[in-house]
Amino acid sequence: MNAADFSAAQWTRATGTGVDPHEYRRVTDALASVADWGPSFVRTGEAYLERAEGAGSSVTAGEYLLTAARWFHLATLAPYADAARAAAAADRAVSQALTVLEPDARRVTGEGFTGRLRGPSDAPGTVVVVPGLDSAKEEFLDLVDALLARGLAVFAMDGPGQGVLAATSTLTPDYEQVVGRVVDALGVPRIGLVGLSLGGYFAARTAALEPRVAAVATVSGPFRLDWAELPAPVRDIMARRTGGADAAREFVRSVDLTALAPRIAAPLLVVDGGQDVIPGVTNGEPLARLAPHGTYLSVPHGDHLLGNARPDWLPRLADHLTNTLIGARA
Repeated sequence: MNAADFSAAQWTRATGTGVDPHEYRRVTDALASVADWGPSFVRTGEAYLERAEGAGSSVTAGEYLLTAARWFHLATLAPYADAARAAAAADRAVSQALTVLEPDARRVTGEGFTGRLRGPSDAPGTVVVVPGLDSAKEEFLDLVDALLARGLAVFAMDGPGQGVLAATSTLTPDYEQVVGRVVDALGVPRIGLVGLSLGGYFAARTAALEPRVAAVATVSGPFRLDWAELPAPVRDIMARRTGGADAAREFVRSVDLTALAPRIAAPLLVVDGGQDVIPGVTNGEPLARLAPHGTYLSVPHGDHLLGNARPDWLPRLADHLTNTLIGARA
């Protein structure tokens, strides 16, 4: 795939992450090849770090740091030798931003996970945000903001093989064990859970096996994967994140919610984009149909992660988690 095609394929994901669409065009139009993607995006992130250093207020500095984090994370979407450095830079930029914007936010780290807990200490509910195959906690800042605006506490996490942990660990199918340790570390009796892309599978699986999940939502999550049909780029990413082709095939065989969906007791919202058509991926309609309390929201013009359709699903998802958690507590 040439640079223009790759950039076009990432357009709604990148702009959905929150980078300026005009700047995205300027950066990607200058790419000679996909190999230039990572270095160019890192340079753009570093330029925002410089802006933060010279900012006239702490708020402006924090905003620049959050923008830097977005660019650093997006640098990891193409094959890049320094992806671990870019992921670490994204993690560090958000930490620096929250130091000035939200001093009460705190890092929580345990076996197989790391992230930041944000929001009021007396929040009526806590939501854990789970990323996917090549996403990270820095990608979904707008989702976190929507939940915070509704008075919830939010823990956006990286798990094994994800984000800042990708360099030192590999994806695990038993994600419910990781989330269980997260709930223990947060010290709350129940959580809401939202998973995006492959994180949707992790969230649904966890909701079936972890009784402390009181509300759950998935966005572009797979119900089932078929290795033989998956496109080569997806296989390549899967191999990098699981530790090799054999491990990737074994991991893909485990991604099937047929038996687990009926065990999801919590209210479930499944969000899909009607234009999200990836060979080898069964989307979420069967999950919503088989879950006892499942609701299906398909946005006809939405693509993968629905970065081109934020208003059509994000407020509804945030309300679903908020209303369910507050009701569950009451």
